[in-house]
Amino acid sequence: MIKNSDTLLMIFIKNPVKGKVKTRLAKTIGDEKALHVYHKLLEYTQKISSSISADKMLFYSEFIDSTDAWSSELFYKEVQTGDVLGERMSSAFQLAFSKNYKKVIIIGSDCIDLMANHVDEAFKLLQEKDMVIGPAKDGGYYLLGMKTLHQTLFLNKKWSSSTVYSDTIDSVRSLNLSFGVLEELSDIDEEKDLKGKDYLLEH
Repeated sequence: MIKNSDTLLMIFIKNPVKGKVKTRLAKTIGDEKALHVYHKLLEYTQKISSSISADKMLFYSEFIDSTDAWSSELFYKEVQTGDVLGERMSSAFQLAFSKNYKKVIIIGSDCIDLMANHVDEAFKLLQEKDMVIGPAKDGGYYLLGMKTLHQTLFLNKKWSSSTVYSDTIDSVRSLNLSFGVLEELSDIDEEKDLKGKDYLLEH
């Protein structure tokens, strides 16, 4: 990996395989439509992240797909390591800081409301704060950023639950870290999250 910046944007994605993505959404709209929605989310996430001024590292859930639409020139590609999401995120941050990045932010690929300016704002907040977080309306978070690895933030959390954000903030406060909070946004996890976003179902 050629390092061009002290800032790094990490993007966690799932390999788009029918029956393995957007499983909660698939329960009501079916695997085929859920996969279609996820492809749209991936396209959107790629579009906004491409415009952000930082190095970029893409983490696949299962394997690196060198034939997909994510340019290897723009995105350095890795595979997530660890059994649960907390372990996977912690490992990604560990890798980033081992490469001497000073400000590191992670996002997923579930938030259609996330815009490039949210990520830019997060990097700005990290100039003064120890960490930054973007709360999701379902009780999780869509963005997390820090300047050094704080593994406590990834331990003893019930992932994909409505307490992830509040439990993470409790961990941040217990470490006496300063933090910035971004605008609350919606993730696309269930059919109700598609309300007003019918374009995600269009072909």
